[in-house]
Amino acid sequence: MFYENLLAETESARTRFLGIEAIQRGMQGTVSRGTYVAFLTQAYHHVKHTVPLLMACGSRLPMEKEWLREAIAEYIEEETGHQEWILNDIRACGSDEEAVRSGSPHASTELMVAYAWDSVSRGNPVSFFGMVLVLEGSSVALATRAAEKLQRSLGLPDAAFSYLSSHGSLDVNHMQFFEKLMNRVKDETDQKAIVHMANMMYRLYGDVFRNLPLD
Repeated sequence: MFYENLLAETESARTRFLGIEAIQRGMQGTVSRGTYVAFLTQAYHHVKHTVPLLMACGSRLPMEKEWLREAIAEYIEEETGHQEWILNDIRACGSDEEAVRSGSPHASTELMVAYAWDSVSRGNPVSFFGMVLVLEGSSVALATRAAEKLQRSLGLPDAAFSYLSSHGSLDVNHMQFFEKLMNRVKDETDQKAIVHMANMMYRLYGDVFRNLPLD
């Protein structure tokens, strides 16, 4: 089944990603409030593109992939407004969420988003699901545990962790849905595009974490 092949062909990239210092320290709850806010800031600047990217992907699919477009419609419904959750978390951390909203992303985040847009608009739109694997798969593996550790170590309220906490649980169901969806992808060109995007996203999303300030 393609889902198992996808995991196998991205295992090395995933292992390197999980070994990044900022991720390891986040899992241990040993990062500062400033680092956590920096993470949320970059999350805002890529999450705000999720729904537009999904829309662009859906609009470029041919009629024979209508089943995939229907799945994208479900993703859009689930993902709408999540960037506002992040801004609320930033405010609960005592930081200026409006400065983040009007600010610019780090170059690493900008490059990750630009690559996703280029792949969807100029390449194979189905490749977008490689990005889904990386972002939602990472949430399942990391988000809930990191949120619990960070909340204890930083002494922040529940309101500062709505994005991390919700995605840890939400994305478990999302990944079950994703697995079934990927196993319906039979076209080898589409499969290769998804694998390539996933491997690239582990590198590009990893660079976002590598550039977080650790103090």
